[in-house]
Amino acid sequence: MSEERKLYPEDQKRVDEYLKTGYNDVERKPFKPMRMIVMLIVVVTGFSAFSIFLARSSGVY
Repeated sequence: MSEERKLYPEDQKRVDEYLKTGYNDVERKPFKPMRMIVMLIVVVTGFSAFSIFLARSSGVY
């Protein structure tokens, strides 16, 4: 549809220099899906137990 826009060489050079500075380069710990699943189970179970406690203490259940 439309032509791909390209930067002028001096602008591209500035962009390349900025990307090489590592300003947004952050070391991250590896993602642990099992830990997330365990935390999700703990939170859902906790909310469920709390809601059952509230229902029983108010005489609904």
